[in-house]
Amino acid sequence: MKKITGLFFMVFFSIGIFAITDKQKSDLLFMYQEEKLAHDVYTMLSREYTLPVFYKISNSEINHMAQVEVLLNNYKIKVPKLKEGEFIDKDLQILYKNLLIKGKSSLESALNVGVAIEEKDIADLKEKVKNAPEDIQFVYKNLLNASENHKKAFSKF
Repeated sequence: MKKITGLFFMVFFSIGIFAITDKQKSDLLFMYQEEKLAHDVYTMLSREYTLPVFYKISNSEINHMAQVEVLLNNYKIKVPKLKEGEFIDKDLQILYKNLLIKGKSSLESALNVGVAIEEKDIADLKEKVKNAPEDIQFVYKNLLNASENHKKAFSKF
Protein backbone atom coordinates (compact mmCIF):
# COMPACT_ATOMS: atom_id res chain seq x y z
CA MET A 1 0.00 0.00 0.00
CA LYS A 2 2.85 2.38 0.77
CA LYS A 3 4.19 2.10 -2.80
CA ILE A 4 0.75 2.78 -4.23
CA THR A 5 0.37 5.87 -2.06
CA GLY A 6 3.83 7.07 -3.10
CA LEU A 7 3.08 6.39 -6.76
CA PHE A 8 -0.25 8.21 -6.44
CA PHE A 9 1.58 11.17 -4.95
CA MET A 10 4.19 11.22 -7.71
CA VAL A 11 1.65 10.92 -10.55
CA PHE A 12 -1.24 13.02 -9.25
CA PHE A 13 0.74 15.79 -7.66
CA SER A 14 3.40 16.05 -10.34
CA ILE A 15 0.80 17.83 -12.44
CA GLY A 16 1.21 20.99 -10.36
CA ILE A 17 -2.45 22.01 -10.57
CA PHE A 18 -2.45 24.40 -7.63
CA ALA A 19 -1.26 28.00 -7.38
CA ILE A 20 0.62 28.96 -4.24
CA THR A 21 1.47 32.21 -2.51
CA ASP A 22 4.95 33.59 -1.95
CA LYS A 23 4.59 32.62 1.74
CA GLN A 24 3.78 29.03 0.79
CA LYS A 25 6.82 29.00 -1.50
CA SER A 26 8.93 30.31 1.35
CA ASP A 27 7.41 27.71 3.68
CA LEU A 28 8.34 24.92 1.26
CA LEU A 29 11.94 26.11 1.11
CA PHE A 30 12.03 26.34 4.90
CA MET A 31 10.57 22.85 5.37
CA TYR A 32 13.09 21.42 2.91
CA GLN A 33 15.88 22.95 4.97
CA GLU A 34 14.32 21.84 8.25
CA GLU A 35 14.18 18.25 7.01
CA LYS A 36 17.80 18.66 5.89
CA LEU A 37 18.72 19.98 9.33
CA ALA A 38 17.25 16.84 10.91
CA HIS A 39 19.12 14.65 8.44
CA ASP A 40 22.44 16.44 8.92
CA VAL A 41 22.24 16.49 12.72
CA TYR A 42 21.23 12.82 12.93
CA THR A 43 23.99 11.88 10.48
CA MET A 44 26.60 13.64 12.62
CA LEU A 45 25.22 12.08 15.80
CA SER A 46 25.25 8.62 14.19
CA ARG A 47 29.00 9.10 13.76
CA GLU A 48 29.33 9.90 17.47
CA TYR A 49 27.05 7.20 18.91
CA THR A 50 26.39 3.63 17.84
CA LEU A 51 22.71 3.74 18.78
CA PRO A 52 20.90 2.75 15.54
CA VAL A 53 18.09 5.29 15.99
CA PHE A 54 20.27 8.14 14.69
CA TYR A 55 21.29 6.30 11.53
CA LYS A 56 17.80 4.95 10.81
CA ILE A 57 16.05 8.27 11.23
CA SER A 58 18.74 10.15 9.29
CA ASN A 59 17.93 7.87 6.34
CA SER A 60 14.22 8.57 6.79
CA GLU A 61 14.94 12.29 6.58
CA ILE A 62 16.35 11.77 3.07
CA ASN A 63 12.90 10.55 2.01
CA HIS A 64 11.29 13.58 3.68
CA MET A 65 13.58 15.94 1.80
CA ALA A 66 12.71 14.14 -1.44
CA GLN A 67 8.98 14.59 -0.81
CA VAL A 68 9.40 18.32 -0.35
CA GLU A 69 11.75 18.45 -3.33
CA VAL A 70 8.98 17.06 -5.56
CA LEU A 71 6.80 19.98 -4.48
CA LEU A 72 9.60 22.47 -5.04
CA ASN A 73 10.10 21.13 -8.54
CA ASN A 74 6.36 21.12 -9.29
CA TYR A 75 6.12 24.77 -8.33
CA LYS A 76 9.29 25.65 -10.24
CA ILE A 77 11.13 26.64 -7.05
CA LYS A 78 14.88 26.13 -7.22
CA VAL A 79 16.00 23.33 -4.92
CA PRO A 80 18.94 24.59 -2.88
CA LYS A 81 22.13 22.58 -3.37
CA LEU A 82 23.67 22.72 0.07
CA LYS A 83 26.56 20.86 1.66
CA GLU A 84 26.12 18.90 4.87
CA GLY A 85 25.61 21.38 7.71
CA GLU A 86 24.92 24.29 5.34
CA PHE A 87 21.63 26.21 5.29
CA ILE A 88 20.29 29.31 3.56
CA ASP A 89 18.12 30.18 6.56
CA LYS A 90 20.42 31.85 9.11
CA ASP A 91 18.32 30.74 12.10
CA LEU A 92 18.54 27.12 10.98
CA GLN A 93 22.29 27.52 10.50
CA ILE A 94 22.67 28.72 14.10
CA LEU A 95 20.30 26.03 15.37
CA TYR A 96 22.31 23.34 13.57
CA LYS A 97 25.55 24.41 15.23
CA ASN A 98 23.93 24.64 18.68
CA LEU A 99 22.23 21.25 18.35
CA LEU A 100 25.50 19.60 17.35
CA ILE A 101 27.33 21.08 20.31
CA LYS A 102 24.60 19.89 22.66
CA GLY A 103 24.26 16.49 21.00
CA LYS A 104 27.95 15.73 21.17
CA SER A 105 28.09 16.34 24.94
CA SER A 106 26.45 13.00 25.86
CA LEU A 107 24.20 10.28 24.52
CA GLU A 108 21.35 11.53 26.70
CA SER A 109 21.78 15.04 25.28
CA ALA A 110 21.88 13.63 21.75
CA LEU A 111 18.55 11.86 22.30
CA ASN A 112 17.12 15.10 23.72
CA VAL A 113 18.33 16.88 20.58
CA GLY A 114 16.38 14.34 18.52
CA VAL A 115 13.23 15.04 20.53
CA ALA A 116 13.76 18.81 20.22
CA ILE A 117 14.21 18.63 16.43
CA GLU A 118 11.05 16.58 16.03
CA GLU A 119 9.05 18.87 18.33
CA LYS A 120 10.14 21.88 16.26
CA ASP A 121 9.28 20.05 13.05
CA ILE A 122 5.84 19.09 14.40
CA ALA A 123 5.07 22.65 15.46
CA ASP A 124 6.25 24.10 12.13
CA LEU A 125 4.31 21.56 10.08
CA LYS A 126 1.11 22.15 12.06
CA GLU A 127 1.42 25.88 11.39
CA LYS A 128 2.37 25.62 7.72
CA VAL A 129 -0.27 23.03 6.75
CA LYS A 130 -3.04 25.55 7.42
CA ASN A 131 -4.52 26.95 4.20
CA ALA A 132 -1.98 25.07 2.07
CA PRO A 133 -3.09 23.50 -1.21
CA GLU A 134 -4.03 19.83 -1.21
CA ASP A 135 -0.71 18.54 -2.52
CA ILE A 136 1.30 20.42 0.09
CA GLN A 137 -1.09 19.33 2.84
CA PHE A 138 -0.62 15.73 1.72
CA VAL A 139 3.14 15.95 2.12
CA TYR A 140 3.06 17.99 5.34
CA LYS A 141 0.66 15.49 6.95
CA ASN A 142 2.96 12.60 5.98
CA LEU A 143 5.93 14.47 7.44
CA LEU A 144 3.94 15.26 10.58
CA ASN A 145 3.13 11.58 11.15
CA ALA A 146 6.76 10.65 10.60
CA SER A 147 7.98 13.33 13.02
CA GLU A 148 5.61 12.08 15.70
CA ASN A 149 7.01 8.57 15.22
CA HIS A 150 10.58 9.86 15.31
CA LYS A 151 9.90 11.75 18.53
CA LYS A 152 8.59 8.53 20.11
CA ALA A 153 11.69 6.67 18.92
CA PHE A 154 14.02 9.20 20.56
CA SER A 155 11.89 9.36 23.73
CA LYS A 156 11.87 5.65 24.47
CA PHE A 157 15.52 5.48 25.58
